[in-house]
Amino acid sequence: MLGTEFRPGSPVWIDLGSPDPEEAAAFYGAVFGWRFVSAGPEAGGYGFFQKDGKTVAALGRLTERGARPAWMTYFRSDDADATARDVVAGGGTVRVEPMSMGEGKLAQFTDPQGARFAVSQSLTGLEKASEDDALVWVELHTADPEAAIRFYAGLFGWRSAQMSTPGMTYQVLSIGEGDQQKGSFGGVAPLREGQEEEARWVPYFAVADVDTVVAAARDHGGSVVIPAADVPDVGRIAWLADPAQAVFAVLKPNPRQG
Repeated sequence: MLGTEFRPGSPVWIDLGSPDPEEAAAFYGAVFGWRFVSAGPEAGGYGFFQKDGKTVAALGRLTERGARPAWMTYFRSDDADATARDVVAGGGTVRVEPMSMGEGKLAQFTDPQGARFAVSQSLTGLEKASEDDALVWVELHTADPEAAIRFYAGLFGWRSAQMSTPGMTYQVLSIGEGDQQKGSFGGVAPLREGQEEEARWVPYFAVADVDTVVAAARDHGGSVVIPAADVPDVGRIAWLADPAQAVFAVLKPNPRQG
């Protein structure tokens, strides 16, 4: 499962680009109990969401022209410059060239089917994961799952395993080293039929009670994208959108999946 011992290819960071960071901080504070802590005056409003004093996500003002409010997932790379070259060779595009950030580098990309993601060449990252009110899973929704798996395997060496789910073929993703099941961190699913849906990575946050979180999101200006439902052998999930329409999901895992 997703953790905080970051190895090549594992999710290491997640941040939200919002047109109204103050509104976003208030919303996620009400929904997850997160506290926003500024990174300082030189950070341009960027800061960290914390739970129990540990960083669980980050938040910044959306500045990219034409970009929609969205959550961005960063994967660990040992060499951001090499990853950028591999992205282009695999048919993707570089949106933000590798740049130095503290002791490491960051870069942002778009995969061949239009899903946006990023890499972090750093040994540090989120301080809490796979706990209530923290990131527990990341999921790629895309038109051609098999092509997407080949692309990301070329970048990170990810492994995949098919999982039986109602109405779709779902592929569970794992990092390229160690036990495959223990190294799982996310999945790939096809775009929903009949929906105007774009390719994207969707973050899942673990919660103690999905229905309580759904109600809190509605009460504070959010909306429901996919209503709460029980998924066999997975748990109870719901997809939500914050007031700026950035999409995220919540999951109460089946105890056997913990």
